[in-house]
Amino acid sequence: MEGLFIEYKDPLFGIILFFALVFIIAFFSYWWGRYRTKEDEKSLDKFVKNFHALPTEKELDNLLQASSLSTKSLFMLASNYLKNGDFEKSIEIYLAILDKKLSADEKKETMILLGQAYLKAGFLERSKELFLEVLSRHPRTPTALQFLLIIYEKMREFEKAKEILEPLDEMELEVSKDAMYLRIVSMQYDLSLHTQKRVQKILNWYQQNNQLGYMIFEYLFKQAPRLAWENLDQSLCQRITDILWNLDEKDLDLNVISSNAYLRELYSAKGIVSSASSSSVFELDVLIHLKKANYDGASLQFEYLCDSCKQVFPFSFNRCPNCLGIDTLRNEMLLTKDSFEANMSFQ
Repeated sequence: MEGLFIEYKDPLFGIILFFALVFIIAFFSYWWGRYRTKEDEKSLDKFVKNFHALPTEKELDNLLQASSLSTKSLFMLASNYLKNGDFEKSIEIYLAILDKKLSADEKKETMILLGQAYLKAGFLERSKELFLEVLSRHPRTPTALQFLLIIYEKMREFEKAKEILEPLDEMELEVSKDAMYLRIVSMQYDLSLHTQKRVQKILNWYQQNNQLGYMIFEYLFKQAPRLAWENLDQSLCQRITDILWNLDEKDLDLNVISSNAYLRELYSAKGIVSSASSSSVFELDVLIHLKKANYDGASLQFEYLCDSCKQVFPFSFNRCPNCLGIDTLRNEMLLTKDSFEANMSFQ
């Protein structure tokens, strides 16, 4: 027994015991940390799954009052509401996040997200105030500047929108397309200019810059179809198919149509000319063969895809309603029953 107690007094034994205790503590700390991380992940996954079906208004109020709910979880919930188009609840959550204790960067990020939610909800004045507040504290914030530009555009305060292009340009961001877009939009609302002068200016800008072709020719074919045909960029024909298809027959230029293979196919499919016997475009080819069979009950409709965010819309746009990109539209043809076909009676 005395030998055993002597071993306990041995300094080497004490060192071994010390390192053993350190190892045991480190081992249990590591596995406890891993266990807590997994539990947190499970809790977060459970939270996200619960909001695949978003909570009721009462449940949302209870969640916002629960101080235990993390900021990250609130951000995810607000984002889900925003994607589902429930802007009011998204705004409510972002406001609740701002009431929490946040770092300067977290507060800036939350204010930008809240400003976007206000913008999508149509509260332009509130959105503008938020972005101006962000810029007063963080002047070199490109996201806030870009959204403020869009707000000024929507409010038709075009001069203020143009002023924002300068700081964006100083930050070496591409603004040439935005500048041209604002020029064209502002000119369309400038009643002091005669229509003919507006049209000529817009056409000159396109010839100098070769940008925003869809937007420009959509405007030209509405305001001055003859001038549009005379200056038509024939490389754009497929991109502006919907515009060309929907033109009145009196506004067509048969000389230009006869000189372009795609236009011959398009207007043969519509039944205006009969100079194309087929087409490499499936929808046009079907319509051409139906016209040959004397069937007039089919036509084309269009849906519009944003090349940037890939969202599909039933209407054309110059600035994407979803991602707010400029000149990202691509039209897609859809075969449909002719809306002008006489209704058949079942009596």
